[in-house]
Amino acid sequence: MGSLILRYTARLVLALLVLVALMPILWTALGAFKELRDIVTPTPRLVFTPTLENFRFILSNPIIRDGLLNSVIVVTAAVGIGAVLGIPAAHTLARHARKWGDDAQFFVLSLRFMPPVAIAIPFIAIYLDLGLYDTLFGLILVYLVTTISTMIWLSVPAFERVPREIEEAAQMEGCTDAEVFWRFSLPIAAPSLFGALVFTFVLVWNELLLALTLAAKNATLPVVAASITSLGKEIPWGVINAATVVLVLPPLVFIGLLMGMINSMVRAGGRAKG
Repeated sequence: MGSLILRYTARLVLALLVLVALMPILWTALGAFKELRDIVTPTPRLVFTPTLENFRFILSNPIIRDGLLNSVIVVTAAVGIGAVLGIPAAHTLARHARKWGDDAQFFVLSLRFMPPVAIAIPFIAIYLDLGLYDTLFGLILVYLVTTISTMIWLSVPAFERVPREIEEAAQMEGCTDAEVFWRFSLPIAAPSLFGALVFTFVLVWNELLLALTLAAKNATLPVVAASITSLGKEIPWGVINAATVVLVLPPLVFIGLLMGMINSMVRAGGRAKG
């Protein structure tokens, strides 16, 4: 009886902690459907007439719409290229770089130690000389420093957990290194790589300082969302809440699509091993 009470108490405490963690998100989503007078009222209103005017303003504003499109293009390209280059590099470090693998991993991790301003200031001078300032291509290039280093750093442990016996058996059956990687190592490590991809995507999607420094007209959505507070004489809290919801939706869609792809790869890997 005592263990049962303890278990239910633990679940209740966990549920309360989850509710406290989700409360700011739920309150923001709720505020996105409120009018300004319902948000700034001294007494919080849980019962109100919902409105889509905030989202209508967001989607009809060309600056915000372009910022969303720029973010999708830049982040998708940076994460995609970072995964294509970083994941095979991580496999190489995990399997073939035994002597200097730790040094290489530390170097990759050290790229994440640098504050963004240390990267932004030199890139301003370089991009102005090359004509890449305020271009999407320039943002993609600078974001690759983050995506490639993060993907390598998080993917090496995933490949180290893949049993060597599976790869050696595949090589004995005549598979090349590329076939071993694509047909066996990658599908087995895919669940762990999922976390690396999601973390990298969210990290770059929410990046503000580099985009604010290296882009003006081609600003990304975080930069545009941060500038909304200067609209009008009153702070448009409803619009800000709606912009926050719009900012959160693409990562959620990306996670859903990525989960489907990872599940397909795991099933394909299981059939290959069978």
